[in-house]
Amino acid sequence: MTPSLKLGIVSDEITNDFGAALQHGLSWGIHRYEIRCLTSGRVPNVTPEESRGVRSLVRDHGVSITALSPGMFKSRLSHKDAIEKELKEVLPATLELASQLACPMVIVFGFQREAGEPADRYHRAVEYMTRAAEIAGRAGVRIAIENEPGFWCDSGVNTRTLIRAAGSASLGANWDPCNGFGTDEVPYPAGYFAIKDVILNVHVKDTARGALIQCVPVGDGAIDWQGQITALVRDRLVPHVTIETHCLPLVENSRRNVEVLRGMIERAAAAHTP
Repeated sequence: MTPSLKLGIVSDEITNDFGAALQHGLSWGIHRYEIRCLTSGRVPNVTPEESRGVRSLVRDHGVSITALSPGMFKSRLSHKDAIEKELKEVLPATLELASQLACPMVIVFGFQREAGEPADRYHRAVEYMTRAAEIAGRAGVRIAIENEPGFWCDSGVNTRTLIRAAGSASLGANWDPCNGFGTDEVPYPAGYFAIKDVILNVHVKDTARGALIQCVPVGDGAIDWQGQITALVRDRLVPHVTIETHCLPLVENSRRNVEVLRGMIERAAAAHTP
């Protein structure tokens, strides 16, 4: 059985220099890239010159940009002005860049929680996400919420609940099992089965301690990545998974993650051969 699940990578998990990231990634057989940070800043706050350069590289090398990650909605819900600015300025600028790059997805986060925060603020989170999804939907782009420790969207079940409350076809999840580590939920299998019907994208990294405290190469940490990859191959929810290495040295560990994940995908495919 030919493996159906492809690999992508966040370009700055190799280097912020997109051209150099492509040189490495293409040598590893990677043709799908998520863009977060470039040399001049985090998207969409990059220079016009670098933006043009990225467009040229994408065209010349025939690669795909799978998602843009502007870091939206990391604020607390009490920071209304910051969130409104993201909705009115950051998101439209990101969608314009997405249009230029033929990118179908923007990744956002699910609002940092405050100690003792009133439960009724949840409705504010739903409202903001609904607005973001409506804006993106008009541009033909989907919003994917990435679960993050300490946020309203932290676990699989909590992220799915907010997505379902928003009720938009343009809204789904960027499932990150490593980011779910340390919640009340085991990321795989429990978190995955809670969120699987709204997954649009999947990030792959691993950790030895805490969600983001001690990241390690994939397979060396606490996340059951072989189990998760096997489920993704079986369920065919996404065409690829995106490597988000998060441990130094980036080039060496990203290359290692590519090799390890290819092995996991091949084993998963073999297990599902009729």
